[in-house]
Amino acid sequence: MTAIGSAPVRRDAAGKVTGTAPYAYEVSATAPAYCHPVQASVARGRITGFDTAAAESLDGVISVLTTEQAERLADTEDAELAVLQSDDVSFRGEIVGAVVAETSEIAREAAALVRVAYDQAPHDAELSAERDDLYRPEKVNPDFPADSAEGDVEAALAAADVTVEQTYTTAMYHNNPLEPHATTARWEDGSLTLWDSTQGVHPLRASVAKVFGLPHERVRVICPYVGGGFGSKGTAHAHVVLAALAARAVPGRPVKLALTRQQMFSLAGYRTPTIQRMRLGADHDGRLSAISLDVVEQTSRIKEFAEQTGVPARMMYAAPNRRTTHRLAALDVPVPSWMRAPGECPGMFGPEVAMDELAEALGMDPIELRIRNEPEVDPETGNPYSTRNLVACLRRGAELFGWAPRAAREEAGWLVGTGVAASTYPARRQAESTAMIRFERGRYFAEIGSADLGTGAWTVLAQIAADALGVPFDQVEARIGDTAYPIASVAGGSTGTSTWGSAIVEAARAFRDKFGDGPSDGDAAEGSVQPNADAERFAMHSFGAQFAEVRVHADTGEIRVPRLLGVFAVGRIINPRTAASQLIGGMTMGLSMALHENSVFDPRFGHVVNHDLAEYHIAANADVRDVQAHWIDEYDEHVNPMGSKGIGEIGIVGTAATIVNAVRHATGIRVRDLPVTPDKLLNHR
Repeated sequence: MTAIGSAPVRRDAAGKVTGTAPYAYEVSATAPAYCHPVQASVARGRITGFDTAAAESLDGVISVLTTEQAERLADTEDAELAVLQSDDVSFRGEIVGAVVAETSEIAREAAALVRVAYDQAPHDAELSAERDDLYRPEKVNPDFPADSAEGDVEAALAAADVTVEQTYTTAMYHNNPLEPHATTARWEDGSLTLWDSTQGVHPLRASVAKVFGLPHERVRVICPYVGGGFGSKGTAHAHVVLAALAARAVPGRPVKLALTRQQMFSLAGYRTPTIQRMRLGADHDGRLSAISLDVVEQTSRIKEFAEQTGVPARMMYAAPNRRTTHRLAALDVPVPSWMRAPGECPGMFGPEVAMDELAEALGMDPIELRIRNEPEVDPETGNPYSTRNLVACLRRGAELFGWAPRAAREEAGWLVGTGVAASTYPARRQAESTAMIRFERGRYFAEIGSADLGTGAWTVLAQIAADALGVPFDQVEARIGDTAYPIASVAGGSTGTSTWGSAIVEAARAFRDKFGDGPSDGDAAEGSVQPNADAERFAMHSFGAQFAEVRVHADTGEIRVPRLLGVFAVGRIINPRTAASQLIGGMTMGLSMALHENSVFDPRFGHVVNHDLAEYHIAANADVRDVQAHWIDEYDEHVNPMGSKGIGEIGIVGTAATIVNAVRHATGIRVRDLPVTPDKLLNHR
């Protein structure tokens, strides 16, 4: 029996359930001090002075840091990480100072006592598609062209038998992992150790080393466990630099810093709101002649991040005439960043709802419409797909869900309908990762500086190593989450297992070639990810189809989703237990996006007003009744040597559109602006 394909219990499960798995803030440290940020209370301006007397007089306060006397950093190119380096204020909530104290409670109290004077300037924090200062970025995340065009979209739309022209919007979303962003920092003999909640210890080390002007070997980052991240912990944020600055200010002592839930709404990234002008043209048989998507979104004035919202529309369906554009508004707001399935998640909302509207206009089943527009090759590159099983997902999902016969109905005051949408996500592996296989005391160890942010890396990497070595799973352990281990890419873009697993396979091959089946204690061999020659010859993507049953109360507009089902084509499944968890988690997050999540931004003051979990609503157990994740048999030899694809993000991609389409079927009301809330339904009565 091979380890890949089996479903062992997660190796880290017991430690997490019993509370013995140490997180970044919980690391054992001798005589730690505690840091709490002071944040700007204006959205734009300049600091003119500090009054720190009250804070400094509080018993237990060790140090108060301000822009006036903070250490000068070696590199301030990344404005988000240039902490306490300037008196300029670029957004409300920006770090302008900090207190270091004997306890976290004293630090927090003292931070509230620091008075900051400002020369306040007018700010601009309102996103609109009508702004006259929208601009085209040079690229969208990570390196796609901002715009694309093929054929003559305007002529095709003018000649089409049926058209859909609508604008769809997605809200501002914050990642809100259960474990807040947290760092413990310690300086010793000019070297820095960080215990940080991060999705990539090596990328974080590179960022921090650059900021402080240190060689990489003088920065160590440790992170064996992450309490969720959803992308927000995939890049360095300001609090990490602040923790290191605070630790330098109290020599010989480690410093702990954990962002509050409220602080995370301005200091840990978010998904930009989007405005999507979507246009489709088709003939009477439902075959698309034109696809056009123009996206408007926001970025921070101090640091650009352009979400690739329009990119999935470039390859999803066949049409001879296609165009996508991205335009940004640079505002006085915090810096946006990655959130689960950046690009694909918001970018499939407009197109998949528009496809439902087109199917309705044609009087056609929405599954059939999608199948009729299945491309033979990637419309964007012309390359064949390494595997593309969207049609199989749609048909299998329809069978499992009981799609036909499909009819809206009313049951005891509830309007009942069903919806469908398709999803996609790139299947990639990154270029930089190395693994080491060691044999010690009769056991094999796979060492790689990767991160397990809850996806199961502790377990699945050991499974991959066991298969590659040809030994039982229980003889192999993974060692991860530390820059003391070989370099690994960030856990992001659904590339983690694909990348790290490829490195482990190479290391295992080198180990077997070197030592055969009879290794001795201390034997070790290294292997690295090799360039994927097939990446230029094939289009590589995962696909899925989501189905939802929605119930809307006819009198109150209350919305329930009693059934949510997804079928996915995501390559070879390495561990069915962890795979199901990831896919169900993604769909649950998509349900949350559809019905609840909305960071309510007040442009008058430049901040999110519902900045806690009491008012930023997310899906709870009562919202998630019957959620099922299925997959079809698929093996993709072109993506990686395991035949697998990433699964962490595709589950969220089509879910919001599925639910919106089901609401339309149940009520006859088309909601184009997320989230779907009762007022948007009752206002149509």
